[in-house]
Amino acid sequence: MQPVDFQPPLSLWSHTWRYAVVLIISATAWSSYAPWQWDHYRAWFFVDLGLGLACMVLVYWRRRFPVTVAVLTALASGISATAAGPSTLALVSLSTRRRRNEIIPVAVLAFCSILLINELSPGSTNGRIVAYTALASLIGVTIGWGLYIGSRRELLATLRDRADRAESEQSRRVEQARTAERGRIAREMHDVLAHRISLVSMHAGALTFRADLTPEEIRNTAGVIQENSHQALTELREVLGVLREGPGDAAPELPQPSAHDIPALVSESREAGMKVDFVENSDLDGLPDNIGRTLYRIVQEGLTNARKHAPDTLVTIAITGSPGDGVTATISNPLRIGDSRLKTPDSGLGLIGLGERSVLSGGRLSHHITPDRVFVLHAWLPWPV
Repeated sequence: MQPVDFQPPLSLWSHTWRYAVVLIISATAWSSYAPWQWDHYRAWFFVDLGLGLACMVLVYWRRRFPVTVAVLTALASGISATAAGPSTLALVSLSTRRRRNEIIPVAVLAFCSILLINELSPGSTNGRIVAYTALASLIGVTIGWGLYIGSRRELLATLRDRADRAESEQSRRVEQARTAERGRIAREMHDVLAHRISLVSMHAGALTFRADLTPEEIRNTAGVIQENSHQALTELREVLGVLREGPGDAAPELPQPSAHDIPALVSESREAGMKVDFVENSDLDGLPDNIGRTLYRIVQEGLTNARKHAPDTLVTIAITGSPGDGVTATISNPLRIGDSRLKTPDSGLGLIGLGERSVLSGGRLSHHITPDRVFVLHAWLPWPV
Protein backbone atom coordinates (compact mmCIF):
# COMPACT_ATOMS: atom_id res chain seq x y z
CA MET A 1 0.00 0.00 0.00
CA GLN A 2 1.49 3.30 -1.10
CA PRO A 3 1.69 6.08 1.53
CA VAL A 4 -0.73 8.92 0.99
CA ASP A 5 0.87 12.10 -0.35
CA PHE A 6 -0.06 14.97 1.98
CA GLN A 7 0.93 18.31 0.46
CA PRO A 8 -0.40 21.26 2.46
CA PRO A 9 -0.54 24.60 0.61
CA LEU A 10 2.52 26.83 0.95
CA SER A 11 2.33 30.46 1.94
CA LEU A 12 4.46 33.26 0.48
CA TRP A 13 6.83 33.03 3.43
CA SER A 14 7.21 29.25 2.91
CA HIS A 15 8.21 29.79 -0.72
CA THR A 16 10.56 32.62 0.26
CA TRP A 17 12.63 30.78 2.84
CA ARG A 18 12.83 27.63 0.71
CA TYR A 19 14.26 29.60 -2.22
CA ALA A 20 16.65 31.36 0.16
CA VAL A 21 18.02 27.99 1.29
CA VAL A 22 18.25 26.86 -2.33
CA LEU A 23 20.29 29.96 -3.23
CA ILE A 24 22.65 29.37 -0.30
CA ILE A 25 23.21 25.73 -1.32
CA SER A 26 23.77 26.69 -4.97
CA ALA A 27 26.16 29.52 -4.09
CA THR A 28 28.14 27.27 -1.75
CA ALA A 29 28.44 24.52 -4.35
CA TRP A 30 29.29 26.87 -7.24
CA SER A 31 31.96 28.70 -5.24
CA SER A 32 34.25 25.67 -5.69
CA TYR A 33 33.72 25.47 -9.46
CA ALA A 34 33.24 29.07 -10.61
CA PRO A 35 36.95 30.20 -10.51
CA TRP A 36 38.13 27.19 -12.52
CA GLN A 37 35.28 27.55 -15.04
CA TRP A 38 36.02 31.28 -15.50
CA ASP A 39 39.70 30.64 -16.10
CA HIS A 40 39.48 27.56 -18.33
CA TYR A 41 35.97 27.26 -19.82
CA ARG A 42 34.25 30.61 -19.62
CA ALA A 43 31.35 29.34 -21.72
CA TRP A 44 30.76 26.62 -19.14
CA PHE A 45 30.63 29.38 -16.50
CA PHE A 46 27.62 30.94 -18.21
CA VAL A 47 26.04 27.58 -19.06
CA ASP A 48 26.31 26.56 -15.39
CA LEU A 49 24.66 29.80 -14.29
CA GLY A 50 21.92 29.52 -16.94
CA LEU A 51 21.06 25.93 -16.06
CA GLY A 52 20.96 26.89 -12.39
CA LEU A 53 18.48 29.70 -13.05
CA ALA A 54 16.37 27.41 -15.24
CA CYS A 55 16.29 24.82 -12.44
CA MET A 56 15.30 27.56 -9.99
CA VAL A 57 12.22 28.17 -12.13
CA LEU A 58 11.59 24.49 -12.80
CA VAL A 59 11.60 23.54 -9.13
CA TYR A 60 8.45 25.63 -8.61
CA TRP A 61 6.44 22.78 -10.18
CA ARG A 62 8.04 20.09 -7.99
CA ARG A 63 4.72 19.26 -6.36
CA ARG A 64 2.76 18.88 -9.56
CA PHE A 65 5.47 16.82 -11.34
CA PRO A 66 7.67 15.51 -8.50
CA VAL A 67 9.53 12.74 -10.34
CA THR A 68 10.06 14.72 -13.55
CA VAL A 69 11.39 17.80 -11.76
CA ALA A 70 13.65 15.70 -9.51
CA VAL A 71 15.13 13.81 -12.48
CA LEU A 72 15.69 16.95 -14.59
CA THR A 73 17.36 18.90 -11.76
CA ALA A 74 19.52 15.89 -10.88
CA LEU A 75 20.66 15.61 -14.51
CA ALA A 76 21.34 19.35 -14.65
CA SER A 77 23.47 19.14 -11.50
CA GLY A 78 25.83 16.83 -13.42
CA ILE A 79 27.15 19.82 -15.41
CA SER A 80 25.83 22.76 -13.35
CA ALA A 81 26.89 23.39 -9.78
CA THR A 82 24.24 26.07 -9.38
CA ALA A 83 21.61 23.39 -9.95
CA ALA A 84 22.65 21.72 -6.67
CA GLY A 85 20.20 23.83 -4.66
CA PRO A 86 17.14 23.13 -6.84
CA SER A 87 18.15 19.46 -7.07
CA THR A 88 18.31 19.21 -3.28
CA LEU A 89 14.88 20.85 -2.86
CA ALA A 90 13.38 18.59 -5.52
CA LEU A 91 14.84 15.47 -3.82
CA VAL A 92 13.47 16.54 -0.43
CA SER A 93 10.05 17.20 -1.96
CA LEU A 94 10.12 13.82 -3.70
CA SER A 95 11.11 12.08 -0.45
CA THR A 96 8.07 13.50 1.35
CA ARG A 97 5.98 11.17 -0.81
CA ARG A 98 7.81 8.22 0.85
CA ARG A 99 7.71 6.02 -2.21
CA ARG A 100 10.75 3.78 -2.45
CA ASN A 101 10.46 3.11 -6.17
CA GLU A 102 10.77 6.85 -6.82
CA ILE A 103 13.37 7.85 -4.22
CA ILE A 104 16.06 5.22 -4.86
CA PRO A 105 16.52 5.83 -8.65
CA VAL A 106 16.60 9.60 -8.21
CA ALA A 107 19.07 9.32 -5.32
CA VAL A 108 21.40 7.16 -7.44
CA LEU A 109 21.08 9.63 -10.31
CA ALA A 110 21.95 12.56 -8.01
CA PHE A 111 25.00 10.66 -6.68
CA CYS A 112 26.25 9.98 -10.20
CA SER A 113 25.66 13.58 -11.28
CA ILE A 114 27.82 14.97 -8.49
CA LEU A 115 30.56 12.48 -9.34
CA LEU A 116 30.35 13.57 -12.98
CA ILE A 117 30.71 17.28 -12.30
CA ASN A 118 33.69 16.58 -10.05
CA GLU A 119 35.37 14.59 -12.83
CA LEU A 120 34.63 17.29 -15.41
CA SER A 121 36.09 20.04 -13.23
CA PRO A 122 39.70 19.10 -12.41
CA GLY A 123 40.23 22.40 -10.71
CA SER A 124 37.56 21.80 -8.07
CA THR A 125 39.78 19.80 -5.74
CA ASN A 126 38.00 20.88 -2.61
CA GLY A 127 34.62 20.05 -4.14
CA ARG A 128 35.88 16.62 -5.22
CA ILE A 129 37.12 15.81 -1.72
CA VAL A 130 33.82 16.88 -0.14
CA ALA A 131 31.80 14.96 -2.72
CA TYR A 132 33.77 11.73 -2.32
CA THR A 133 33.84 11.74 1.47
CA ALA A 134 30.40 13.07 2.36
CA LEU A 135 28.28 12.61 -0.76
CA ALA A 136 26.43 9.50 0.42
CA SER A 137 25.75 10.94 3.87
CA LEU A 138 24.51 14.26 2.43
CA ILE A 139 22.10 12.52 0.09
CA GLY A 140 21.00 10.26 2.98
CA VAL A 141 20.35 13.27 5.20
CA THR A 142 18.41 14.96 2.39
CA ILE A 143 16.23 11.91 1.86
CA GLY A 144 15.80 11.39 5.61
CA TRP A 145 14.69 14.99 6.06
CA GLY A 146 12.12 14.55 3.30
CA LEU A 147 10.84 11.31 4.85
CA TYR A 148 10.47 13.05 8.21
CA ILE A 149 8.54 15.94 6.66
CA GLY A 150 6.24 13.52 4.84
CA SER A 151 5.57 11.49 8.01
CA ARG A 152 4.90 14.64 9.99
CA ARG A 153 2.50 15.94 7.35
CA GLU A 154 0.66 12.63 7.32
CA LEU A 155 0.45 12.64 11.13
CA LEU A 156 -0.92 16.18 11.21
CA ALA A 157 -3.39 15.39 8.44
CA THR A 158 -4.52 12.26 10.30
CA LEU A 159 -4.95 14.17 13.56
CA ARG A 160 -6.82 16.91 11.73
CA ASP A 161 -9.07 14.34 10.08
CA ARG A 162 -9.73 12.68 13.43
CA ALA A 163 -10.56 16.03 14.98
CA ASP A 164 -12.93 16.84 12.12
CA ARG A 165 -14.60 13.44 12.41
CA ALA A 166 -14.86 13.78 16.19
CA GLU A 167 -16.42 17.21 15.77
CA SER A 168 -18.81 15.87 13.15
CA GLU A 169 -19.68 12.91 15.37
CA GLN A 170 -20.23 15.22 18.31
CA SER A 171 -22.52 17.42 16.19
CA ARG A 172 -24.41 14.32 15.12
CA ARG A 173 -24.80 13.16 18.73
CA VAL A 174 -25.97 16.62 19.75
CA GLU A 175 -28.51 16.61 16.92
CA GLN A 176 -29.73 13.15 17.93
CA ALA A 177 -30.02 14.25 21.55
CA ARG A 178 -31.92 17.36 20.47
CA THR A 179 -34.28 15.27 18.34
CA ALA A 180 -34.83 12.79 21.18
CA GLU A 181 -35.49 15.64 23.59
CA ARG A 182 -38.00 17.19 21.21
CA GLY A 183 -39.76 13.84 20.94
CA ARG A 184 -39.81 13.48 24.71
CA ILE A 185 -41.23 16.99 25.13
CA ALA A 186 -43.84 16.29 22.45
CA ARG A 187 -44.96 13.14 24.28
CA GLU A 188 -45.01 15.04 27.56
CA MET A 189 -47.12 17.81 26.03
CA HIS A 190 -49.51 15.23 24.59
CA ASP A 191 -49.92 13.50 27.94
CA VAL A 192 -50.46 16.77 29.77
CA LEU A 193 -52.75 18.57 27.35
CA ALA A 194 -54.83 15.65 26.08
CA HIS A 195 -56.22 15.06 29.56
CA ARG A 196 -57.24 18.69 30.10
CA ILE A 197 -58.49 19.35 26.60
CA SER A 198 -60.65 16.22 26.70
CA LEU A 199 -62.33 17.55 29.85
CA VAL A 200 -62.88 20.92 28.19
CA SER A 201 -64.24 19.22 25.08
CA MET A 202 -66.65 17.04 27.05
CA HIS A 203 -68.14 19.95 28.99
CA ALA A 204 -68.26 22.20 25.94
CA GLY A 205 -70.09 19.40 24.13
CA ALA A 206 -72.61 19.24 26.94
CA LEU A 207 -73.30 22.95 26.51
CA THR A 208 -73.72 22.40 22.77
CA PHE A 209 -76.14 19.47 22.90
CA ARG A 210 -78.00 20.12 26.15
CA ALA A 211 -80.74 22.70 25.68
CA ASP A 212 -82.43 21.97 29.04
CA LEU A 213 -79.64 23.17 31.33
CA THR A 214 -80.47 25.70 34.00
CA PRO A 215 -78.47 28.92 34.29
CA GLU A 216 -76.79 27.51 37.40
CA GLU A 217 -75.71 24.36 35.53
CA ILE A 218 -74.41 26.46 32.62
CA ARG A 219 -72.38 28.58 35.03
CA ASN A 220 -70.96 25.48 36.73
CA THR A 221 -70.04 23.90 33.40
CA ALA A 222 -68.44 27.13 32.18
CA GLY A 223 -66.49 27.28 35.45
CA VAL A 224 -65.18 23.75 34.88
CA ILE A 225 -64.14 24.71 31.33
CA GLN A 226 -62.38 27.81 32.64
CA GLU A 227 -60.60 25.92 35.39
CA ASN A 228 -59.38 23.15 33.08
CA SER A 229 -58.24 25.66 30.47
CA HIS A 230 -56.24 27.43 33.15
CA GLN A 231 -54.80 24.10 34.32
CA ALA A 232 -53.87 23.22 30.72
CA LEU A 233 -51.91 26.45 30.36
CA THR A 234 -50.20 25.90 33.73
CA GLU A 235 -49.19 22.35 32.90
CA LEU A 236 -48.00 23.42 29.47
CA ARG A 237 -45.73 25.93 31.17
CA GLU A 238 -44.40 23.11 33.36
CA VAL A 239 -43.48 21.02 30.34
CA LEU A 240 -41.94 23.89 28.40
CA GLY A 241 -39.88 24.77 31.48
CA VAL A 242 -37.30 22.22 30.33
CA LEU A 243 -36.62 24.40 27.28
CA ARG A 244 -35.58 27.42 29.30
CA GLU A 245 -31.88 28.22 29.46
CA GLY A 246 -31.75 30.85 32.15
CA PRO A 247 -30.34 30.12 35.62
CA GLY A 248 -32.91 28.30 37.70
CA ASP A 249 -35.27 27.82 34.76
CA ALA A 250 -34.04 24.42 33.60
CA ALA A 251 -36.46 22.66 35.95
CA PRO A 252 -40.21 23.23 35.86
CA GLU A 253 -41.44 25.86 38.28
CA LEU A 254 -44.03 23.52 39.78
CA PRO A 255 -43.44 19.93 41.00
CA GLN A 256 -43.88 17.23 38.40
CA PRO A 257 -46.76 14.78 38.99
CA SER A 258 -46.01 11.52 40.76
CA ALA A 259 -47.83 8.39 41.85
CA HIS A 260 -49.16 10.25 44.89
CA ASP A 261 -51.14 12.55 42.59
CA ILE A 262 -53.13 9.67 41.06
CA PRO A 263 -55.99 9.86 43.66
CA ALA A 264 -56.38 13.58 42.90
CA LEU A 265 -56.46 12.78 39.19
CA VAL A 266 -59.20 10.22 39.76
CA SER A 267 -61.18 12.65 41.93
CA GLU A 268 -60.91 15.30 39.26
CA SER A 269 -62.29 12.91 36.65
CA ARG A 270 -65.16 11.93 38.95
CA GLU A 271 -66.00 15.58 39.52
CA ALA A 272 -66.09 16.01 35.73
CA GLY A 273 -68.81 13.35 35.56
CA MET A 274 -66.83 10.18 34.83
CA LYS A 275 -67.56 6.90 36.57
CA VAL A 276 -64.26 5.65 38.00
CA ASP A 277 -63.65 2.63 40.22
CA PHE A 278 -60.16 3.10 41.69
CA VAL A 279 -58.46 0.25 43.55
CA GLU A 280 -55.01 0.86 45.02
CA ASN A 281 -53.59 -2.15 46.82
CA SER A 282 -50.06 -0.97 47.42
CA ASP A 283 -48.21 1.73 49.30
CA LEU A 284 -46.40 3.83 46.71
CA ASP A 285 -44.25 5.82 49.13
CA GLY A 286 -41.00 4.15 48.06
CA LEU A 287 -41.66 4.31 44.33
CA PRO A 288 -38.91 6.25 42.47
CA ASP A 289 -39.93 9.61 41.07
CA ASN A 290 -39.40 8.71 37.41
CA ILE A 291 -41.41 5.48 37.77
CA GLY A 292 -44.14 7.31 39.67
CA ARG A 293 -44.33 9.97 36.98
CA THR A 294 -44.63 7.31 34.27
CA LEU A 295 -47.36 5.54 36.29
CA TYR A 296 -49.24 8.83 36.63
CA ARG A 297 -49.07 9.41 32.86
CA ILE A 298 -50.35 5.91 32.15
CA VAL A 299 -53.40 6.40 34.39
CA GLN A 300 -53.93 9.86 32.93
CA GLU A 301 -53.85 8.52 29.37
CA GLY A 302 -56.23 5.68 30.30
CA LEU A 303 -58.75 8.17 31.67
CA THR A 304 -58.28 10.41 28.63
CA ASN A 305 -58.94 7.54 26.22
CA ALA A 306 -62.04 6.48 28.16
CA ARG A 307 -63.31 10.05 28.14
CA LYS A 308 -62.76 10.31 24.40
CA HIS A 309 -64.23 7.00 23.27
CA ALA A 310 -66.57 5.85 26.04
CA PRO A 311 -67.46 8.83 28.24
CA ASP A 312 -70.47 7.23 29.95
CA THR A 313 -68.90 3.85 30.86
CA LEU A 314 -67.33 2.68 34.10
CA VAL A 315 -63.54 2.96 34.17
CA THR A 316 -61.76 0.53 36.50
CA ILE A 317 -58.26 1.35 37.69
CA ALA A 318 -56.25 -1.20 39.66
CA ILE A 319 -52.71 -0.55 40.92
CA THR A 320 -50.75 -3.25 42.72
CA GLY A 321 -47.10 -3.94 43.40
CA SER A 322 -44.23 -4.00 45.84
CA PRO A 323 -40.48 -3.29 45.85
CA GLY A 324 -38.65 -5.95 43.88
CA ASP A 325 -41.78 -7.24 42.13
CA GLY A 326 -42.58 -4.02 40.29
CA VAL A 327 -45.80 -2.05 40.08
CA THR A 328 -48.70 -3.08 37.85
CA ALA A 329 -51.46 -0.81 36.60
CA THR A 330 -54.58 -2.00 34.78
CA ILE A 331 -57.12 0.45 33.34
CA SER A 332 -60.20 -1.05 31.70
CA ASN A 333 -63.55 0.19 30.43
CA PRO A 334 -66.32 -1.29 28.27
CA LEU A 335 -66.49 -0.04 24.72
CA ARG A 336 -69.42 2.23 23.95
CA ILE A 337 -72.20 0.72 21.92
CA GLY A 338 -72.90 3.02 18.99
CA ASP A 339 -71.31 6.39 18.19
CA SER A 340 -71.07 9.20 20.66
CA ARG A 341 -72.41 12.58 19.60
CA LEU A 342 -69.31 14.13 21.16
CA LYS A 343 -66.36 13.32 18.88
CA THR A 344 -62.80 14.31 19.71
CA PRO A 345 -59.90 14.01 17.29
CA ASP A 346 -57.83 10.83 17.52
CA SER A 347 -54.10 11.47 17.53
CA GLY A 348 -52.98 7.86 17.91
CA LEU A 349 -49.85 9.03 19.69
CA GLY A 350 -50.81 8.69 23.33
CA LEU A 351 -50.35 4.94 23.67
CA ILE A 352 -47.28 5.00 21.42
CA GLY A 353 -45.67 7.63 23.61
CA LEU A 354 -46.59 5.73 26.76
CA GLY A 355 -45.10 2.57 25.28
CA GLU A 356 -41.81 4.34 24.60
CA ARG A 357 -41.83 5.94 28.03
CA SER A 358 -42.46 2.57 29.68
CA VAL A 359 -39.64 0.89 27.77
CA LEU A 360 -37.24 3.68 28.68
CA SER A 361 -38.23 3.17 32.32
CA GLY A 362 -37.47 -0.56 32.03
CA GLY A 363 -41.11 -1.65 31.92
CA ARG A 364 -43.67 -2.67 29.33
CA LEU A 365 -47.10 -1.56 28.16
CA SER A 366 -49.81 -3.44 26.29
CA HIS A 367 -53.45 -2.99 25.41
CA HIS A 368 -56.15 -5.24 23.96
CA ILE A 369 -59.92 -5.69 23.64
CA THR A 370 -61.49 -8.68 25.37
CA PRO A 371 -64.16 -10.85 23.70
CA ASP A 372 -66.86 -9.08 25.75
CA ARG A 373 -65.75 -5.71 24.28
CA VAL A 374 -63.73 -4.33 27.18
CA PHE A 375 -60.70 -2.25 26.43
CA VAL A 376 -57.81 -3.11 28.76
CA LEU A 377 -54.63 -1.09 29.19
CA HIS A 378 -51.99 -3.01 31.15
CA ALA A 379 -48.62 -1.71 32.30
CA TRP A 380 -45.77 -3.08 34.39
CA LEU A 381 -42.98 -0.87 35.69
CA PRO A 382 -39.91 -1.87 37.73
CA TRP A 383 -39.74 -1.03 41.42
CA PRO A 384 -36.21 -1.49 42.75
CA VAL A 385 -35.79 -2.83 46.26
